Amino acid sequence: QVQLVESGGGLVQAGGSLRLSCAASGRTFSSYTMGWFRQAPGKEREFVSAVSRTGTVTRYADSVKGRFTISRDIANNTVYLQMNSLKPEDTAVYYCATAPAELSGPFYSRAALYDYWGQGTQVTVSS
Repeated sequence: QVQLVESGGGLVQAGGSLRLSCAASGRTFSSYTMGWFRQAPGKEREFVSAVSRTGTVTRYADSVKGRFTISRDIANNTVYLQMNSLKPEDTAVYYCATAPAELSGPFYSRAALYDYWGQGTQVTVSS
C-alpha cells in the first residue's frame, strides 16, 4: 500500500522559513515524479513544485520560484520542500503527491496525473 506522510508544517512569521518533508512507502519512488501542491481556504489546489525521479530536474510555480527549493533523498524515499522568505499568501495546506510515471515539461503541474496523495500539513504565515 502506498503511503505518503508529510511533516514540518507550522506557524511562522512573514520572512521566515520552514522545511516540509514527505516520507514515502509502498512504491519504488526512485522511479517516479514527486510533487508538492497546496490549497488555501476557498481556493483550488495549486501546483507548487515537482522533482524528477533522479532529482536532477525541478519545476516551480512562478509564485514560489527563487524562494522554495525541492529535493529528494532517493535512498530514504523522502522528498523535501525548503520554503524561505515566506509570505502570508503562502498560507495553505501543503500536500505531497506521487505520479505513476516519470512526468516531464508541462505535465509536472497537472494534479490529475498524480495518483497518491498525503494527508497534508498546514502552513500558516502571519504578517
